[in-house]
Amino acid sequence: MSSVPLIRLDIQSGRIGIDVQRGQWDIRQPKADMEMHTTPLTMEIRSPQGELHIDQSAAWDALGMGSHTTFMNRIYSESKNIALQGIASIVEKGNRLAAIHKGGSPIADLAAQRAFEPSSMNYLGEASYDNVDLDYTANKVEINVNPGSVDIQITPHQAEITYTPGKVSIYMQQYPKVEMIPPEIDMKV
Repeated sequence: MSSVPLIRLDIQSGRIGIDVQRGQWDIRQPKADMEMHTTPLTMEIRSPQGELHIDQSAAWDALGMGSHTTFMNRIYSESKNIALQGIASIVEKGNRLAAIHKGGSPIADLAAQRAFEPSSMNYLGEASYDNVDLDYTANKVEINVNPGSVDIQITPHQAEITYTPGKVSIYMQQYPKVEMIPPEIDMKV
């Protein structure tokens, strides 16, 4: 049997190259414009003075400088007691003078007693630490508040968007080919 010569084939595949350049987004957002106007709060405070009432009539009465009517009423109401005390004093002094025969010196004793004897008539009012009456009336504080205000105006701006499209390049990186290599033929026969 004789051999059949073989034909050799070399095959090279084709290759496609792709270059991609992506698209680009450029986004800018300008700040919004803002205007603000404020009206300040105002506050008005009034504090009227309080009222102080002082009644010192009892103190003046205790010093003997009170009203004339009170002074005269006090003398009138005590005059009967003073008259009775005076009669009793005269009787006692007469009894002591009548007893002069028992010894001692009743005239000198009565003169000494009389020199340091307080007045039996009390025409002054009662002395006390509480003779002055104070009455204070506080007035209410008036507060008026006028609330302020804030007025805000905002103007937004649209976003600025730009797009640069990308590119796609397709090319042949390697072309396909088929190469046929014939067998060697022996020419000698």
